[in-house]
Amino acid sequence: MIIKSGKPDSASRKAELMRSPGAVIFAGDGEPQSPQMIVDRLGTLLRADQLQPDSYALGGTVGALEDRVARELGKEAAIWLPTGTLANHLALRSHCGTRSRIILQEQSHIYHDEGDALAKLSGLNAIPLANGRPHFTTDELRTALEQAVSGRVLNPVGAVSIESPVRRQAGQVVPWDEMRSITSLCRDEGIPVHLDGARLYMMSAATGVDIGDYSELFDSVYISMYKYFGAPFGGVLAGRREFIDDMFHDRRMFGGGLSSAYLVAGLALDGMHGFADRYGEAFARAEALFESINELPGLGVRKFENGSNIYELLLDSEIDAGRFVERLFDFDIVLPALNDDWPVHLLHVNATVLRKSNEEIARAFSAAAGSSQPTPATPGGQEHAPR
Repeated sequence: MIIKSGKPDSASRKAELMRSPGAVIFAGDGEPQSPQMIVDRLGTLLRADQLQPDSYALGGTVGALEDRVARELGKEAAIWLPTGTLANHLALRSHCGTRSRIILQEQSHIYHDEGDALAKLSGLNAIPLANGRPHFTTDELRTALEQAVSGRVLNPVGAVSIESPVRRQAGQVVPWDEMRSITSLCRDEGIPVHLDGARLYMMSAATGVDIGDYSELFDSVYISMYKYFGAPFGGVLAGRREFIDDMFHDRRMFGGGLSSAYLVAGLALDGMHGFADRYGEAFARAEALFESINELPGLGVRKFENGSNIYELLLDSEIDAGRFVERLFDFDIVLPALNDDWPVHLLHVNATVLRKSNEEIARAFSAAAGSSQPTPATPGGQEHAPR
């Protein structure tokens, strides 16, 4: 038998830290949920009589979650769905009816990551605007609406969809004034407008705009239950009562009428408690932290003009990015890996930033940067370690 020894590899160290209750995770929108954490939370909810069974996602704790989301968004009704993909699809399918054209962002999740489900499953035609940008403008939308009814065959737009924040654009948001202008145009034209607001609660914490004010602009709103509320999956779609009431039939037709959904609904409700206070504190702490990091040699944190919880981490060219990331593991800090969507490392602010003091985190960044630079050489050609 071969016994492996030595230091764990980078992937193993990262996986271990992702499960650690004391690690700061600058990745993702919420606190990572290990299997043990989920089981423990369910046990606590069960003992507190906070888990009431449903009947294929009708009633029980699922109904309580739907009622809470509808109330907080200022909508008349809401429906739980197992995925955001299904929530977006059913919303747009219902809005469009026989008007098959949908306008959305080219960088949106619906356009890039849902397998052309609108066309394949519901005969709907997605018209992408703002190629490579977070959002389209009101003027671009107005032009697209005019083109839809000025051809030889009328093909009026059935719905407009807006994603904000935009994941593929490092969490940048549609600016509030632009969002108001776009939705005002849609109302004037009698076109329903849907918000893919998977991260709406987090966006509200980042921008200071109340979730009710965002929601009021839209005919329907989807929010995720797993991105930061600690449920393993699921989302909620909210809107007018006549829009929501019979949607459970479509949910079941598309395979989403799950049994025992009350377990994940209970976890989501649990995660919603105190969310605004936790994330308000996290954002305030992160702003102060990033000011401190900006004073460190070789490091910088850049905020997007219309950002949410994601910031760019800028490293001096002499700093080895891979060594820097691995060195932070020694201080129980995790950064997301570079990916093809963005050219630099990104820092995601979530509640884990509250697990350590800003002084501890700043010292860790400083130490990691110092040990990730080339070792200077002596005049005789011998290298020596920095002091």
